Order: sequence, then structure tokens, then C-alpha cells
Amino acid sequence: MNRVSRRRILGALAVGAATAPIAAACGETQIVEVVKEVPVVQEKVVTQIVEKVVTAPPMDPGSLTIYSGRSESLVDPIIRQFADATGIDVGVKYAKTGELAATLLEEGDASPADVFFAQDPGGLGSVESLLSPLPGEVFGRVPEWARSGDGLWVGISGRARVVVYNTDRLTEADLPDDLWGFVDPEWKGRIGIPPTNSSFQTMVTGMRSVWGEDQTKEWLSGLMANEPGIYPKNTPIVAAAGAGEVDVGLVNHYYLYRFLAEEGDAFAARNYHLPAGGPGSLVMVAGAGILNSAKNKEQATKFLDFALSTVGQQYFAGQTFEYPLVEGVKIQRLLTPLADINKPSIPLDQLSDLKGTQALLRDVGALA
Repeated sequence: MNRVSRRRILGALAVGAATAPIAAACGETQIVEVVKEVPVVQEKVVTQIVEKVVTAPPMDPGSLTIYSGRSESLVDPIIRQFADATGIDVGVKYAKTGELAATLLEEGDASPADVFFAQDPGGLGSVESLLSPLPGEVFGRVPEWARSGDGLWVGISGRARVVVYNTDRLTEADLPDDLWGFVDPEWKGRIGIPPTNSSFQTMVTGMRSVWGEDQTKEWLSGLMANEPGIYPKNTPIVAAAGAGEVDVGLVNHYYLYRFLAEEGDAFAARNYHLPAGGPGSLVMVAGAGILNSAKNKEQATKFLDFALSTVGQQYFAGQTFEYPLVEGVKIQRLLTPLADINKPSIPLDQLSDLKGTQALLRDVGALA
């Protein structure tokens, strides 16, 4: 370590007392120059410079607990990247969005969670009473349609509802313009749906908002009369479409691109955006909020800030094939631009009544 000249020391002594604590707080090794005035004969003084090495322990970056309704395979890499970049000790509890929402409501203020990272706005809306208002610099980064009207949660990535279809049996010309076409008897035994999946339930919640209860029930009853294949989630539906097990499936857009990345263009399925729009063309968000009871709100804010940074948004665009929500980040080249999707104008805040949707699904026999 270089020594500091005596003249420079004497000139800097006035500020040394202020700068040393800052460096020590940051975990740096700091040379503290201490001036001692020692009286000698004839009341003269001799200035002695005493060097002391003060080393403070590094500042603890803290910890963070995330409840994630997004699957581990999709979001663990970006969460680990955040942890590595910040040094924050991140713990994650993975489960379905609906299950975690129910857990949060049961735990209340005693929940260990700091952040709820949900697959869809319905899950976030169901626990809004537990969420804390977000800082404006985080909340304001995404467009108005992709965030809570009350500033309680923010979209992290965009996810479009699509029809995935088998390309060996169908072309786009064979497919209906909107979801109503799939209640036609010609589709009997040819459709795959995931009634327990929160994104499917959010789509049905959107139907209820646009069509009303009676019309939504009519569509669901017609769909169930066509004896659809029942699947636990989106991935096996896309696999079934590619294998010809079903001709079409109702899924989120990005699952197909994971199959294409692994199996190439020969994978026999593609996405279809319903040209007539409606609930089947809903664009949802995966989003996150900070719990009122969070013990680590500073770290939670840093996580949201990271997820909405260029690095975070590029991860979702390039690795999970979702739509970035922050300006300046390009979508994956195979995706249909959001501006070209005839999405319905449904405020995402209106998609929170998952319990009402689940009751309707049970009523028509889609849920046990």
C-alpha cells in the first residue's frame, strides 16, 4: 500500500474523520492518520503522525425470500444472476401461483415472503390487500396496461394466449377466427386444455369480464361437450400437439419456442393468434409485488429493479421467449409483435376473481 506524504496528510486531516467511517462501512481497509501533539520544553510541540490500519467487516447485503408461481426452469437463472450480482442471499419457494396466493392469504403478516412473483395478474390481484405500494421509479418503467392501477404490482414480462396446432394436419386456414369456433362438433376429441392452470383460468376470467357469466358458461359447456383432452399445464399440451395426440391446444405463446429451440423447425406444431381477438387473444403479464409484511423491502425493490433492467428484460426476451415490457429491448425474432396481436382491452386489474372462475369451471365439469 502506498504511503501518503506528510504534507498531504496534514492538508487532509480536516476531512479524514468524515471519510474514514464511510470507507469502513463499505468494508474497505483505510489508513487513518492520527495527529498527536506532544508538549516538550519551552512549550513547543512536535507533531507525530501515527498510522493505524482500521478494517471494518464488509457490509452484509442482506437476504430476500421470493414466492414464485413461475416455474423454476424459467426463472431460476435470472434469480441466480441477481443473487450473484448483488451478493444478496435469495431463497425461493416454488409452487403454482394459485397455491402460493392461498398460502400468502393464510400466512398474512406472518409470511416469510418478501416478493410474490406470480405467473399472471389474477394471482397478484387476489392478494392485493397484502401488497405494498411500489416506488415510482420501478412502477413507471412499464406501460400502463402492464401494471396495477393502484401501483401495487408491476408486470415483468408479457405472455400472449394462442392456439397451438399440429402442422401435419392443419393450416391456419383450417382454424376458426375466435374461440367460439371450437365449440363446433367438428372439434370433438381434438382439443387440449389445462383447466387447473392459472393462465387458462385467467383467460376464462377475462371471458367473464368481456362476455359475462352466461355467455362464458355457454362457451365452456360447448367446449366440454367436445370432450377435450385434459392436461395439467401448457408444456404437455404443446408436446401433444407436436406429436399429433391433439390437433389444437389452448396455451401461452412461449412454450412452443422452447420446443423449437430443442427440436428444431421439424417440430410439427406452430402458434396461431386468433385474428378476431377476444379473450383467446389476451396478453397477460407475469408480474411481482412486494408484501406489506416484507422484512427485506430494500432487497425486494432491488430485485424488481433488476428484473426490469435491460439485462433482466433481455433474459426474458432471449431465453424464455416472452415479451419484454421495457422500451429498447427487442423481442425474439420468431414472435409476433405485440402491436400485431388483436388483444382485447381488458384491464389486468379485472382478472383477479379466480375463485369465481374456478366455481364456474367446476359447474361445467372442467374441474373436480
